[in-house]
Amino acid sequence: MKYVLDVHTHTIVSGHAYSTLLENAKYASEIGLKLLGTTEHGPNMPAAPHIWYFGNYKVLPRDIYGVKMLYGCEVNIIDRNGNTDVPENILKELDIVIASLHEPCIEPGTAEENTEAFLNAMDNAYIDIIGHSGNPNYPIYEEEIVKKAKEKNILIELNNSSFKTSRLGSEPICIKIAQLCKEYGTKVILGSDSHMCFSIGKFDKLEEVMRDIRMPEELIINTDEKKLIRYLKDKGKIKDIKLD
Repeated sequence: MKYVLDVHTHTIVSGHAYSTLLENAKYASEIGLKLLGTTEHGPNMPAAPHIWYFGNYKVLPRDIYGVKMLYGCEVNIIDRNGNTDVPENILKELDIVIASLHEPCIEPGTAEENTEAFLNAMDNAYIDIIGHSGNPNYPIYEEEIVKKAKEKNILIELNNSSFKTSRLGSEPICIKIAQLCKEYGTKVILGSDSHMCFSIGKFDKLEEVMRDIRMPEELIINTDEKKLIRYLKDKGKIKDIKLD
């Protein structure tokens, strides 16, 4: 399969990444991506940008180096109630929102507690993607997460970085989540979780998983930028982007 978009990427603004927004967009253009999302860490993450950063995205162009840009945030789920570190008045203005659990922002709990945090976060109408839920430090009841994502029309991210550099031990859990998504017809989105431009669009480990479990192409958002654009427009977002 050919993958034409990557929306889980970070720049130097996130504090522990190494490329600029322009460097990311340029590299995305060079490798033929049609859609790039920049989703900086939410403000509760150490060294993350101030909340004003997310409120000022309006000054940025929609196209850079021929790549359609989406401006969003990887928000931190901060409690079992599913609250995040970005207020609703900012969330509703973002193009795309990933919700994740990170150790500096919420202490790992039991499977019941971690599952509850994800499930309640999915009641937030502005959240589009559940990020790297295969993290073994946050055990979950995977089937409950996948079923609610299907019910709420939220995308489950499969994170290539979890197989290679971050959250080691995620692989078997991620594969289980992918299999459940196939079983329930829950849509998935592949994310590089890039913290350096050269890893943007790299889904090598996930490509193997998609092939091994024979994931139907219609469930993988990354194969056509129109899938994601349509999904976001149906949620009332990116009104300035036209579908051909």
